[in-house]
Amino acid sequence: PNKCRNSSFVPRLLTKESAVASETFSNRWLMALPAFITHFCIGAPYAWSAMTGHLSKANGFVCSSANDWTLSQVALPMSVLFALHGLSAAALGKWQMKVGPRTSIALAGLCFGGGFAVSGLGSHLHNLPLIYLGFGILSGTGLGLAYTPPIQALIEWFPDRKGVASGLTIMGFGSGALFFVPTVNYMTQLFTRLPEFLGKEISTKVIDGKIYADLLGGKLGEVVYANNADLAKLPFQGLSEGYYLVGSGSTGATETLLCMGAIYASLMLACAFTIKSPHPTYRPKGFVVPVNANTGSAFNVHVDTVMRTPQFYCLAASLLCVASGGMGLLSVCKPLMTDTFGSLLPAIVTAGFASTYIMILSVGNLSGRIVWSVLSDYIGRPAVFNMFTIGSVALYLSFPSTVGYIVESKAALPLFMFCGTTALAISFMGGVYAILPAYESDLFGTKYVGANHGRMLLASSLAAFTGPSLILYLRNLGEKTAIVDLLKQVDPSKFVTKFGVDTSHANELISSKTLTISKLMEIVPNHVPDPTPFMYNTSFYTLAGMMGIAALAHLSVRPVDSKYYEKVDNTVTEKPSKSNEK
Repeated sequence: PNKCRNSSFVPRLLTKESAVASETFSNRWLMALPAFITHFCIGAPYAWSAMTGHLSKANGFVCSSANDWTLSQVALPMSVLFALHGLSAAALGKWQMKVGPRTSIALAGLCFGGGFAVSGLGSHLHNLPLIYLGFGILSGTGLGLAYTPPIQALIEWFPDRKGVASGLTIMGFGSGALFFVPTVNYMTQLFTRLPEFLGKEISTKVIDGKIYADLLGGKLGEVVYANNADLAKLPFQGLSEGYYLVGSGSTGATETLLCMGAIYASLMLACAFTIKSPHPTYRPKGFVVPVNANTGSAFNVHVDTVMRTPQFYCLAASLLCVASGGMGLLSVCKPLMTDTFGSLLPAIVTAGFASTYIMILSVGNLSGRIVWSVLSDYIGRPAVFNMFTIGSVALYLSFPSTVGYIVESKAALPLFMFCGTTALAISFMGGVYAILPAYESDLFGTKYVGANHGRMLLASSLAAFTGPSLILYLRNLGEKTAIVDLLKQVDPSKFVTKFGVDTSHANELISSKTLTISKLMEIVPNHVPDPTPFMYNTSFYTLAGMMGIAALAHLSVRPVDSKYYEKVDNTVTEKPSKSNEK
């Protein structure tokens, strides 16, 4: 205590003791605010897809140039971030229990916001490792540090309504994208500098797959050609089809990332100074702690023991599969919408609609964390998890059929059905994350729920790579296969006229991003269908299989054997809820 009094004001506010509420403080709903805002900030990465287009066209602007990063390269920092989320939560769980929620969240804010700033520097220098270091590693570590302390605190404030407590906290995680997407769109528009337009008919030459044009002074400058399909994906008006000088414009990504980092760091630091845990004597009005006087067991599974239980691995497998599907969809949702439906319904599927689609999925994520959390308190966590896993099988199997129907009908109704069903699938993933802490509390007890949940998030780390990597790999494989098939049907003379070289240089053109499906579709015979809408079908079928594995894993969950409980002599404690036996 003396040491605490002699320390400076700011560190004193961050101590574990300072985070404990007084005996007279009982407004538990007020504590939901800093918990929600913390998760609101760290939920932004779910909308990273809003940034990938700006980063993958940093030089070309209207379309990717040869030196621009690929979609896979700029989408996978999200995987690194969520992998660090689980790893840091698992590795630092005991340390967080020692220092308390305030120190954890304060350090998390510095890491999370600082990671955005480092990524902004990476964008400015066009340095991909800095993007991974900043948004991937630093922000991912901040995410892991900030994730469990608010959940732990709010479950302690709401021992009678654990599902609502975890849902109130984690729904912020699902709603973070609702702020991130429109803010990113506004800031990139604010900081954008349009590229130099050279015209539609200019003299060009192809060197190693890159297109060059003669500039003033006799110099060669790399250019990109943007057709109407490329321009339709951009949120800018007044751009014309033709050649644009590479490096002459700016997407505003650098300034946007720096600003977002400052905003998130400030908000999380404010939450760190205000969050509190309940006083040890606190009990909600009317709440009676269940007791069992015939045993010395505290009905809590220690963090060092939890990974020896079969229940841990059954739940982890369910989380892995369901999260892989959701994270895979979220990592590509904006290009998925524009690639799949942009050419079919150009009047509807604009760049603005694609951004709206990210927000639709975010609403699904948010609503799933609220609705399914409340439902789990009434019908039990196991019943809701069965709905998630079995229902996801049907949803992912339905996506290819819905895409096919849109291709045939070119109608808006099935497009909105696709948006709704994918949002429902994302709501299932959000529900898993929201309910999982309470489910773990039911199975393993409340004492170590924060640290135990950190271990469980190792499965989330694996899902962060499995889902996005799988869907991006299968998409790229489908794209390459489609280009090869189209090359077999194109007129060689038209190819030379379009690209300036014959088809033997196709691989060079593909590597430099000059040759794309949309540009090939301009010169193939009219009867050849556009393969772009079907590029994600293999991914959907694969994810449906993973949902089947999740369903089988969860059906194997049984009550925890008492041999795993922590033994404490003469201790009267809360027994795990029986909702896992419902």
